[in-house]
Amino acid sequence: MHRRTFLTSVLGTSAAALGLGGCANGSATADTSGAAAKPLAHKVPSGTSLKVASYQGVQQLQFKLAKLPDLPFTVSDWLNIGAGPDVINAFRAKSLDLANNAGIPPIQAHYQGFDAKIVAIGLTRKPNYLFATKPGSDIRAVGDFKGRRLAFSQGQAQGVVLLRALKRAGLKYDDVTLVPLTSNQFLTALQSGQVDVAPLGNNQAPAYLKQYEAKGARTIPTDVVDLLNLLWAPQSVLADRAKAAAIAAYIPQWAKGQVWQYEHPDVWNEEFYVKTQNLTLQQARGITALANKPLFPPGWDEAITWEQETADLLAEGGFVKKFDVSSLFDHRFESIAAEAVPAEYRR
Repeated sequence: MHRRTFLTSVLGTSAAALGLGGCANGSATADTSGAAAKPLAHKVPSGTSLKVASYQGVQQLQFKLAKLPDLPFTVSDWLNIGAGPDVINAFRAKSLDLANNAGIPPIQAHYQGFDAKIVAIGLTRKPNYLFATKPGSDIRAVGDFKGRRLAFSQGQAQGVVLLRALKRAGLKYDDVTLVPLTSNQFLTALQSGQVDVAPLGNNQAPAYLKQYEAKGARTIPTDVVDLLNLLWAPQSVLADRAKAAAIAAYIPQWAKGQVWQYEHPDVWNEEFYVKTQNLTLQQARGITALANKPLFPPGWDEAITWEQETADLLAEGGFVKKFDVSSLFDHRFESIAAEAVPAEYRR
C-alpha cells in the first residue's frame, strides 16, 4: 500500500498532509536556537513542570512501589498515552512534554516534519511481541503470511516487528496485504476477521487466547526484537532550559523504576497485572517470565545503528524518505540512565 494511503488512514488527513510535506523536504524543522549545544542545567529551576506520558499508569506505580524520591519538579499531568501516533499528535498539540516509546515513533515524527529528540535509551534483548491469528485461521508460521491481510501500524513498534519478520522470512511487501491500523485497533480487527494476523504484545496474548483459542486462534512466536525502549521529547521542550533540566532529573527515576520492577516480579504481578489489568496470577507470571532485563547502555552507538536499519527498512517500502537518524538523538542526555543503575544493568 502506498505511503500516502497509510498516512491518511492512520494519522488523519491533516497529519498526512504535514507528513508528506516533511517527506518532501526530507527533514524535520531545524533547531535554530542552538539549545542542543548548551550544557544541561545542574539544578531544576523552581516552578518547573512537565506533562509526562504514563501508559496505564506504569510509571507512577513503579515510582510508588519502588519508593523513589520525589521528583524535583511538578508533573502537571500524567497522560495515559502510549501509541506512537497518539504521542506525536499530543506533542503537536503541546499537551505532552515527554513520552516513552519504541524506536519507530521518532522516525515517523521526523517523516511528518516534527522535530523531536531521543533523550534516553533502554535496550531489549528478548522479543516483546508475537503474532496472533484470527479465530479459525490455518496460519502456523510467518511463512504462511503470504497472501494474507496483516495489521500494520507504520508509526509503532508493532509495525517494524512485522516488517523485520517479513524480511527474515523472505517475503516482500507485495506478497501480503498490509492493513493500516493503530495498535489499539488490532484486537477488534482480529476478532472481526478484518485481518488474518496482528502483532500483539506479550502481555496482550494471554487474554486474547483465553477468549479465542477454543475458536481456532493461535499465537506465532517470533525472535524479532524491537531493540529500543526510549524517552523522547519535542525540540521545543528541550530548548527550554528548565524543562530540559527536569527531563534530565526524570531519566534516573525512569531507569530505576524499571530495575525495581524487574527485581520484584511477584509484587509487580500482583499490583499491576492482577489488580489493574485483571489478569490471573498465572497469566501474570507467564508475562513476567518473558520480561526483558533492563539495560541502559552508557553509549548509544548500537541504538543509532538499529534505528538507522529501521529507518532504511521503512524507506525501502516507501513509507518514509531515507535520512540520517543521528539527528534524532540529543547526546547531552546520553549517559544519564546508565549512571543511575548498577553496572549489571548497563550491558
